[in-house]
Amino acid sequence: MDFPFLYHRMKYFIISPVKAWDAVHRENRPIKFVRGNFFMPLILLVAASVFLGSMFFINTTLKPMYSVLMALNTFLILYLGVYGSALLVKEILKALDLGNDFLVAFKLVVYSMSPVFLVLIISRIFESMLFINVLGLYGLYLLWTGMEVMLNPPEHKKIPFMIATVFVTVIVFLLLHLILSKLAEAAYFSIFA
Repeated sequence: MDFPFLYHRMKYFIISPVKAWDAVHRENRPIKFVRGNFFMPLILLVAASVFLGSMFFINTTLKPMYSVLMALNTFLILYLGVYGSALLVKEILKALDLGNDFLVAFKLVVYSMSPVFLVLIISRIFESMLFINVLGLYGLYLLWTGMEVMLNPPEHKKIPFMIATVFVTVIVFLLLHLILSKLAEAAYFSIFA
C-alpha cells in the first residue's frame, strides 16, 4: 500500500477534482494499482472504524465478536458494492454508447465514492457525528467532473448517465446492506450470543 499516494490523491480530489481526474485519465494505472493503493486502504480504514466504534462507543454490552462481524459486514458491503456498481456502470456506459471499459467504470465509482469513505471513517467511530455523512454528497460532484474528463460525453447523455449511475449504486448498496446485515446479525445471535 502506497500511503503517500493515497494521501495526495485524496487531497487533490478534495481541493482540485478536475486536475485529479486529468491525472487519473493520463496516468493509465491498472485496476490492481487503484484497488491496492486507494480503494482497499480506504475501506479497511472504514472497517477498522466500525470495529472501534461498535466495540467502545455503540454497544458495550455485546461480546467483541459482534464488533468483528460488523467490521467484516461493512468491508463486504463496500467491497462488493463498489464492484457491483462498477459492473452496472460499465453496462450503462455500453447502453449510452460511451464505451465498454470496466477500468473506467471502476475508477469512476471508486474515486467518486472517496468522500463517502472518508466521512464513514469518522461517523462509524463516533455515532453522534452521523450528520457529517451529508458531506459524502460531494461525491456527486466528483462523479460529474470525472464523467466529463474520463468519458467526454455529449450534453444529452450527461444527465441520463448521472441518474442511472446514482440509481444503480444506491440500489446495489441498499440490497447488500439489507442482506449482509441480516446475515451478520443472525450469525452473531445464533452462534456467539
